[in-house]
Amino acid sequence: MRLAESERKVMEVLWEGKIVFARDVASELRNRVGWGKTTTYTMLNRCMEKGYVKRVEPRFRCIPVLTKEEVAEQETEYLICHSFDGKPALLVEKLVREKKLDARQMEELYQIARGMGNA
Repeated sequence: MRLAESERKVMEVLWEGKIVFARDVASELRNRVGWGKTTTYTMLNRCMEKGYVKRVEPRFRCIPVLTKEEVAEQETEYLICHSFDGKPALLVEKLVREKKLDARQMEELYQIARGMGNA
């Protein structure tokens, strides 16, 4: 499952770890992106339905179920499966061919691949 951009805004606030109550998430998102309370609560509910956020009572505390890294892993897997026929090499090839990686980044990628081959 993937996060929509609006759901990601909610998760970013929660991943910062300073805010745990829904009302505070709503206040923060009003300041950041101009959302009203209803919009924030709708997005929180979507995140809960998808299993990204757990609601804890009293007072509607919001606990992220997955870390930012875990979500990135899920989304990377989704991207590879749905856009690159399940072949990670096709993703890397696209990045290299379209010059999305500079020489330093390509060297880093090479070192990672070499290290993984020895594991």
